[in-house]
Amino acid sequence: MTIRTKLTLQFAVIFSFILVLFSIFIYVFVLFYQESDFQQNLKDRANIVAHVYLDANQVSQETYRKILRQYNQSLPYEIVNVYDATGKLVFQEGDGSLPISKDLIARLQQGHEVMQLVHDRQLVGIPYFDTKKKQQYSVIASSIDVNSKQQLRELRLILTVGCLLAVVIVLAAGWVFARQALRPITKVVKEVEKISASDLHLRLTDSDGKDELSHLAHTFNKMLDRLEQAFAMQKTFISNASHELRTPLTAMIGELEVALMKPRGSHEYERVLHATLDEAKLLTQLSNGLLQIAQASFDISKIELNKVRFDEVVFLAGEEVKKRHRQAKIEINFENLPEDESRLICLANESLLLIAFINVFENACKFSPEQGLISATIHVNLVQLQLRVQDRGVGIKNEDLQHVFVPFFRADNVRDISGHGIGLPLAEKIIKLHQGTIEVHSALHVGTEVIISLPANF
Repeated sequence: MTIRTKLTLQFAVIFSFILVLFSIFIYVFVLFYQESDFQQNLKDRANIVAHVYLDANQVSQETYRKILRQYNQSLPYEIVNVYDATGKLVFQEGDGSLPISKDLIARLQQGHEVMQLVHDRQLVGIPYFDTKKKQQYSVIASSIDVNSKQQLRELRLILTVGCLLAVVIVLAAGWVFARQALRPITKVVKEVEKISASDLHLRLTDSDGKDELSHLAHTFNKMLDRLEQAFAMQKTFISNASHELRTPLTAMIGELEVALMKPRGSHEYERVLHATLDEAKLLTQLSNGLLQIAQASFDISKIELNKVRFDEVVFLAGEEVKKRHRQAKIEINFENLPEDESRLICLANESLLLIAFINVFENACKFSPEQGLISATIHVNLVQLQLRVQDRGVGIKNEDLQHVFVPFFRADNVRDISGHGIGLPLAEKIIKLHQGTIEVHSALHVGTEVIISLPANF
């Protein structure tokens, strides 16, 4: 069942339910009003009988009928009885007899008014005291409310037919209303169908409004922004990774083909083997970097985390980089060394965190001038542990800063420097895995600053 059909049916059901309740209310209200009005008419009839018959010294029935006709007080199937204090019938008007019980007469003689429904006949009895004769009488007026019953039958018919017609109109109106209400959704669906992997630049219109559909379109556009960015990063990754992997393979194949073109001396073969070994080591580094990026993409719940001293991992990373780069000068300082050593504790996987710090330090060493100083500062506050690594290297262009976390991306001004573009992307994945953040700030020919923040765990 389509949403349009569901909306139409739901709208019709709700409206029909309200309409039926309203019709029942009208019918019940009219029923009680007519019943009350008819009882009041009977009561007035009983009072007229009491005043005309008793106060006028028991006028004849003919005179009584003339008085009623004069005041237009005739009721259908009317019967009026008057009883004296002994319960004797002293006056009767109308054809037929009333089934009057002794209990009813007794209640009237006690001064109570009586209203009863006896076999579709409404009965009203009132006590009346004749001041002239000093005697108590009981006046009972009875009639059948034929007109009200006919009116109620007509009202039922009108309400039933009206409800059925209203339901039909509501179904038609609901169908049109649902179409109008779903028109923006239909428009969104048509626009989404036009978007493919090659058309991620397209966006949904009508996303600037304040209603829910505009909010949905805005959210979908933001998702498309992320997808477009992810596809762009993927293209950059594939392009740069292909280039980085192809370069050592091409060099190895070239060296081997040249070596096999003619017989050569042992020294030449040894040179070729060393060159091939260097390229093979380069491929190994690239493969290890890809494996580390894959490992850093795992779910945090699947990686063992322990309480680790943040500063100890930083110092260990600095020592490891010094072993790899003999000329590196790394200076590690505390900006605010806490008195309580427990404030230096963070929840982390030590080996992965060490890899992230090493990569940041190595990047700073590679892009710094010879014998350049690398400054590392540890800052501790109540909520996080922070490491700021600064170099005085070549820096990064502003337009390249947004791509520094794309694997294998390398800025144009560092193409001549050895590297693969894996370090910072790997560090970012590891830091995010630890619920931390990493930021890069740089200025061309001034230097670069990398800020790593991890949540404290003390």
